Amino acid sequence: MIINKFLGKTKEEAIEKAKKELGENAVIMNVKEVRPKGLFAIFKNTSYEVTAALEEKETIVSPMNALNSPKKIHDNINLAADEKIEIPRLMRSNSTSSMVHPITKSILQSQPSPQSEEKDIEKRLDDLSNMLEKKLGTSTAEKEEKEAKEEKKIKQTSSQELEFVRILYSTLISNEVNEKYVNQIVEEIEQFIRPGNSVDVILSNVYQKMILLFGRPEPIVLSRKKPKVVFFIGPTGVGKTTTIAKIASKYKVEQDRKVAFITADTYRIAATEQLRVYANILDAPMSIVYTADELNSAVEKMSDNDLIFVDTAGFSHKNEAQKNDTKELIQKLDKAYSKEVYLVLSATTKCKDLFEIVDIYSSISNYNLIFTKLDETSAYGNILNVKLYSGAELSYVTNGQNVPDDIELFDTQKIVKQLLGGK
Repeated sequence: MIINKFLGKTKEEAIEKAKKELGENAVIMNVKEVRPKGLFAIFKNTSYEVTAALEEKETIVSPMNALNSPKKIHDNINLAADEKIEIPRLMRSNSTSSMVHPITKSILQSQPSPQSEEKDIEKRLDDLSNMLEKKLGTSTAEKEEKEAKEEKKIKQTSSQELEFVRILYSTLISNEVNEKYVNQIVEEIEQFIRPGNSVDVILSNVYQKMILLFGRPEPIVLSRKKPKVVFFIGPTGVGKTTTIAKIASKYKVEQDRKVAFITADTYRIAATEQLRVYANILDAPMSIVYTADELNSAVEKMSDNDLIFVDTAGFSHKNEAQKNDTKELIQKLDKAYSKEVYLVLSATTKCKDLFEIVDIYSSISNYNLIFTKLDETSAYGNILNVKLYSGAELSYVTNGQNVPDDIELFDTQKIVKQLLGGK
């Protein structure tokens, strides 16, 4: 008996596959609809599984034919006997049937006719098919009942999961996370969706994933050798000068570090005067440099300070000349001094513009990121967008104009909660 299962998009296709392989005499024992499973099962088509069987016919050799035509069946066997063998005459008369040799009688009685042979095989096939069909029917019914319960459970779970994915997608988009990065996050959710995992478990994994995407914030680290020169670069109007004053105040007041200021922003008189006011308040030295060549001389005069903050000119990311001036200023710093560069960006700037700004400033120097004006927006998606696009580390964020209060080290957990719809 050969029993195989065949799959097809329709019942007819599956049955056709069965008959093509097993032949027209194949017995179709069971047809089952196979429904797709998993989170995205609703987007997949059902298929059909056919169980088919075929009885392997045994080769039956007639004993009488074997006796009458031994050469046709045993061509390669030496039939010569060591002694003479006498075969009793076969008595075919009904009246003398009792005189027939017992062996011959047994052979005659057991010899089937071609018609009875076919009927016997067919009956055996039917009996076997009925028996297997009954047995398979019972097990299949139990299996299908179990699968139906599991499928119902999966559908209920999948419905919740799909709703969660929809809400998550909508929430991230509304927080202005770039669609490319939203899709990456959503695609990774599927590996967390398993039977028994609640939406809370999935949300927890998404939360952890986003924490890892932001990474650990990097503050300004003091070097053993004084001074450490810290450059602040970025477009106009993002609040570079105010940010410098806030960070300098933190180190001066809270950590009792000696700080100094240098400004290269000679394009705006107001910027120079603003920084001078902060320097006077903190009782810190300040110097103005007009060219890159003057930088090292100014740094040398302030070398007894722990930190020297350098305010650069803000410029449009499309202004090539000012970009080259800023690049030269950073590169001209003597290698004897330790330096860090911070790109200051506004959280209110459009994502497309932020990407262009990042591209321009990436050609100037490697940098860490500072985001300002978080108090002027409720959507923090751009922070994640720039972080993933630039690959730079996050450092500080500002959320107001007050010096030195409205600045803090980037709080990864707080921002992730807000991006996921929390507070």
